[in-house]
Amino acid sequence: MHLNRIIFAICLLTATLQSTVDQAQPAATDARADATIQQLGTAFVKEKAHVGLSIGIVRNGKTAFYNFGTLEKGKNLLPTQNTIYEIGSISKTFGSLLLARAVVDKKASLDDDIRQYLDGDYPNLAYEGKPIRLINLTNWTSELPDNFPDNPNRFKQANPDSIPFLIVNELTTYTRQDFFNDLHAVTLKAAPGQNPRHSNVAAQLVGYILEKVYQKPYEELIKTQIEQPLQMRTTFGSATSLDQFAIGYDGKGIRMPAFTLKAMQAAGGLRYSAADLLKYAAYQLDERNKAVQLSHQLTWGNTDNLALGMNWFLHKTIDSKRQLEHSGGTFGFASFCDLYPDQKVGLVLLANNSDQTTQGQLQELSGKVMNVLNGEPAALTALHDELKKQGYAQAINIVQNIREKYPELYLGEGYVNGWGYTLVGQSKLNEALEIFKLNVSLYPNAWNTYDSLAENYEHMGNRAQAIINYKHSLELNPQNTTAIDFLKKAGETAGK
Repeated sequence: MHLNRIIFAICLLTATLQSTVDQAQPAATDARADATIQQLGTAFVKEKAHVGLSIGIVRNGKTAFYNFGTLEKGKNLLPTQNTIYEIGSISKTFGSLLLARAVVDKKASLDDDIRQYLDGDYPNLAYEGKPIRLINLTNWTSELPDNFPDNPNRFKQANPDSIPFLIVNELTTYTRQDFFNDLHAVTLKAAPGQNPRHSNVAAQLVGYILEKVYQKPYEELIKTQIEQPLQMRTTFGSATSLDQFAIGYDGKGIRMPAFTLKAMQAAGGLRYSAADLLKYAAYQLDERNKAVQLSHQLTWGNTDNLALGMNWFLHKTIDSKRQLEHSGGTFGFASFCDLYPDQKVGLVLLANNSDQTTQGQLQELSGKVMNVLNGEPAALTALHDELKKQGYAQAINIVQNIREKYPELYLGEGYVNGWGYTLVGQSKLNEALEIFKLNVSLYPNAWNTYDSLAENYEHMGNRAQAIINYKHSLELNPQNTTAIDFLKKAGETAGK
């Protein structure tokens, strides 16, 4: 079973195979990197579902831009660094930054009960005496619903292709008062602070709370505290004849409605060009800024599995460098923002198509671009070389030996798990087995490592070992439905 992956998006049909490089400051990349990034971008838009792509890179203060495909299907319209895209959930990090600034300015505390910023009584926004706190709104642990209106079955009878249009139409008339009426009706099912779960409601509530803190509209806060200081084009301004908007499409190539809704501004309603979003990424790389620094601090989990700051996912790279990322998806757009503060590198990737895989593909592409810029870490190269020489059966010993020479080698649980599943996808079940064993040895108290090992044994037809490892996984996580279902079918019960 794959580890927690919090990604949402949509996709398309054919793409124009043009590409350009627009480098404001060429030192951000060299000729070798340029050629490889162009190959990667061209390959991305050649895939059947993709339309257009813009990539922005900031490295040690220097910038580079790459553009591919088309901003509208059926037309030869190459995007530029100034083409405007919807950025989806990356919008959440803007609200988090403003909240962190309010904390630094002592206008709020992350431990504050959110109800002190709400008009009226909300006894429902606590569970057994434990209230939702401001920090819970930004690290996904609020226990609030994902969306308002909170009725996922309301479009059950509708044509699936029409649902995005129905939702946008509904939210067009959805007011602030409607939001707080729905907030009164919420029932928490667990104590806040425990279980990370995506919530557009929580992010939108941050926007409303900021309005209460500063006594200013959210739009004005974004303009005056972020866009104007960074010289970004305002996301809320009226369109002009000079603006170039990409057209968004779903996985079937259907043109999607715009998602720049007032009811979703803080949660996912912002839109920017690669040039403007890269200015924001560069700002986020400067952790001398106390608000930026606060928003990047760990507030939930650990980097071995899932770690969260204030709407940033926190990771460590193979060579123990810090990485922060967030992706976004609307009905017709996908986006990814990738930050490496230790290496002074930031990347933004914007696509005008979206399906359930697009954000993950942008994340993968961002990783490839970063490898082009910095090269493969020496520790990883040494690991791969030894696996080729000695074979995957020696993976555990090889990792131990490599760490003696390269103590910075970091193999997170999620990274190793994904590595194993990549091998499964290549039908290399024996090699995958050794990588899943490696993950168990590295993380013996993680239920998911045993679950993945059991699944691989199941694929290999080794029912006995699958049972043993599913039982172990279930002991560590009694809620593991995959293990429960397998053992039930196998006529087994939990326990060794």
